[in-house]
Amino acid sequence: MNNESTPLQNLAQIKKMMEQSSRFVSLSGLSGIAAGLSALVGAWFAYQEIAAHRGAMTNLKYAPKTAPVYANGLDIREFMGEKLFVIAIGTFVAAFALSFLFTYLRSKKTNIPLWGSSARRLMFQVAVPLVAGGIYLLKLIENGAFGFIAPGCLLFYGLALVNASKYTLSEVKYLGYCQITLGVVNVFFVGFGLYFWTLGFGILHIVYGTIMWLKYERVGQ
Repeated sequence: MNNESTPLQNLAQIKKMMEQSSRFVSLSGLSGIAAGLSALVGAWFAYQEIAAHRGAMTNLKYAPKTAPVYANGLDIREFMGEKLFVIAIGTFVAAFALSFLFTYLRSKKTNIPLWGSSARRLMFQVAVPLVAGGIYLLKLIENGAFGFIAPGCLLFYGLALVNASKYTLSEVKYLGYCQITLGVVNVFFVGFGLYFWTLGFGILHIVYGTIMWLKYERVGQ
């Protein structure tokens, strides 16, 4: 039996090697699942905080300079800064740490550098929309437009994924499209941001991560 590779097989191998050299393909499906679970836990804590003060809040859609005040004298800006902001930071740190861990483990398994040229290009493509979006969202917070923070996060995050998809797994762009769609819909349902966040950053990440693990990682188990 002839085990020599055919020209078509050689061409396919070369194409695969070129794709791996230009794309960061060490993203782990477990990273997406971990990020999604972290988002669900964070959303639960955020919901508990919001529910605990729901009766004392008059309006979460807009908060002009005369911000609504809780019964204990704490206004929305202080509540957002002292409570929900801490939860958001904790959720982000947990999601980032777990995602980094699983991606690091996969990069070791596939012998692909974690911080190679493809990874640097990927980070740059992700950073541009996120930094611009972060500045925009900070201005929304400064002006008290809290109702548009959730859709803004989904929109800019989705744009970052689509922008970065050409430097990593192509399936990432579909996750980005879903995030953008949720952000657009959320614009028309201001006040339900936590539910859209839970769906976008939680459920969608878990679904995406599971699909990626089944497609790229389970085969090698």
